[in-house]
Amino acid sequence: MMQGTVTVLGIETSCDETAAAVVRLTEGRVEVLSERVASQIEEHALYGGVVPEIAARVHVEKLDSLVKMAMYDAGIGWDGLSGIAATAGPGLIGGVMTGLSTAKAIALARGLPLIAVNHLEGHALSPRLANEVNFPYLLLLVSGGHCQFAFVEGVGRYTRLGSTIDDAVGEAFDKTAKLLALSGAGGPAVEREALQGDPEAVDLPRPLLDRQGLDMSFSGLKTAVRRAAEEKTLTPKRCADICASFQAAVADILAAKSARAMEIISERTDRRTFVTAGGVAANKTLRARLEAEAHRAGFHFFAPPLRWCTDNGAMIALAGAERLARGLTDPLDTAARARWPLDEASASAAPIYGAGKKGAKA
Repeated sequence: MMQGTVTVLGIETSCDETAAAVVRLTEGRVEVLSERVASQIEEHALYGGVVPEIAARVHVEKLDSLVKMAMYDAGIGWDGLSGIAATAGPGLIGGVMTGLSTAKAIALARGLPLIAVNHLEGHALSPRLANEVNFPYLLLLVSGGHCQFAFVEGVGRYTRLGSTIDDAVGEAFDKTAKLLALSGAGGPAVEREALQGDPEAVDLPRPLLDRQGLDMSFSGLKTAVRRAAEEKTLTPKRCADICASFQAAVADILAAKSARAMEIISERTDRRTFVTAGGVAANKTLRARLEAEAHRAGFHFFAPPLRWCTDNGAMIALAGAERLARGLTDPLDTAARARWPLDEASASAAPIYGAGKKGAKA
């Protein structure tokens, strides 16, 4: 492992957040020197979801200025960087290519090493941005496109324990918001509405709750929400009740599966640490439920601050710094990847979704 200080510029463009950040890693101590994020909510608002071509175009328009501002905020010149990190997948391929190409250009022009970061590894390591979270630990990664349990033994060492067999929980939040015609980003919109509703008002299923193992399913829950929205007049009260009941169902599923995961991990290691990360980890109700479950099992609980739950450049810069400190770099011809499992061995040997021309999906 490289000794001393490593300072890395991180670029994130995997979906609809354009982000850049500078992170310094000194003997395991993390310092976020700067970070800039530009959201694309307005650009996609008319379409009820992220449009890949629009997302890629906006990344191209915004990224150069964001990188310039992040470097200015950090108060260092290009000579102060140890390397350049960028998300190389998984994600919307046009956006991933934009960020990775920018990082390659900077690395080539400045003679700096390139670190191609798996977006999921960025989330997996993100709690270490604000807390001293030591390896190994149990991870629940919950975001718009991903939902899985993994055992994190170290940087680049991940074992998948269970995953959704259909939709990610963040996607279920987004689809619920769309069904109910809520404004703004799906997850926060549902959470906001749920505060005014009764979590027991609508009877919704808890798919796979009683099945052994850690695999999850949210497709049936999403369908049940659609039926609930159609069977009665969708008054503001009815809308709030559906949101509260949906959120309660998700909390029950994640809490039960997390309890089971902690039992499994307790048999593998004496270190009892449970981490949750990803955009859905910003949901305060779910976070509180998971924290309570961890304490009940005798586990320490960690989650990133809310600003580092959603896609951001700081987590990519940290993942890049962690890899660079271990001497892990990538060639300039590294390709962008639409699919890139965190645990490639498990994804290839026992794929949850199967595989396609572009490789294993999960």
